[in-house]
Amino acid sequence: MHITFDGQTVIVTGAAHGFGRAISINFAARGAHVWACDVLGDELVGTQRMCQEAGGICHVRTVDVTDEHAVNALIAEAVAHAPTAQIDVLVNNAGGVRGQVGRPLEHISLADWHAIMDVNLTAAFLCSRAVVPTMKAARRGRIINISSGAGLGPSLTGIQAYASAKAGQINFTRQLCHELGPYNITANNIAPGFVLSNPNTQRQWESYGEAGQQALVANIALQRLGTPDDIAHAVLFLASAYAGWISGQVLAVDGGK
Repeated sequence: MHITFDGQTVIVTGAAHGFGRAISINFAARGAHVWACDVLGDELVGTQRMCQEAGGICHVRTVDVTDEHAVNALIAEAVAHAPTAQIDVLVNNAGGVRGQVGRPLEHISLADWHAIMDVNLTAAFLCSRAVVPTMKAARRGRIINISSGAGLGPSLTGIQAYASAKAGQINFTRQLCHELGPYNITANNIAPGFVLSNPNTQRQWESYGEAGQQALVANIALQRLGTPDDIAHAVLFLASAYAGWISGQVLAVDGGK
């Protein structure tokens, strides 16, 4: 199976490190024109450098994907420079727990709830809404949302808003599948298992202690944690021509549970 994206324009959110960085590098190495965005501008420079070292093209922009106007401006700029005059692939990867930890429900403020819902769910809505017009015009496109095992059941983080947002993102994807299918646009989710991909997951891993870490790995069929490339490779497949009749699905990339 030979997968390339020559001349295609790909948007990757949350691309400063972890999944987003790996996804950006893998697309760039396969011929895509990558537009990588994040709020962490300094780290985006590293993503751009690694994409270029892989022989690819990567434009980076510091963008808050919960800001409607910033999202629309990014997509407009990318379309204006796109070889195909459209966005071919959108990867809604931005998300996370925004530095929060699991706490009892009665201790959660409305601001804490909205902070997590906005970056994990509202951002996917804003970015998807922005790319859909050009995809519809071209009658083709791929939208891939990075959810979590937390969207399929209770979250290891213990964070109510995170589990709710990721579950909501999954059903948002299913709704897009049916709305956009007549335009030959697919929408799918990837639900990663536990991957050490950023400072938050590193802190979470360390909080388990040795016994908790061993128990977590023992519950994975392949007996190892995942890597950012494991997630990126699944994204490449769903974005490729080989997945042209796959839509509305949740692909658990978790080593087997």
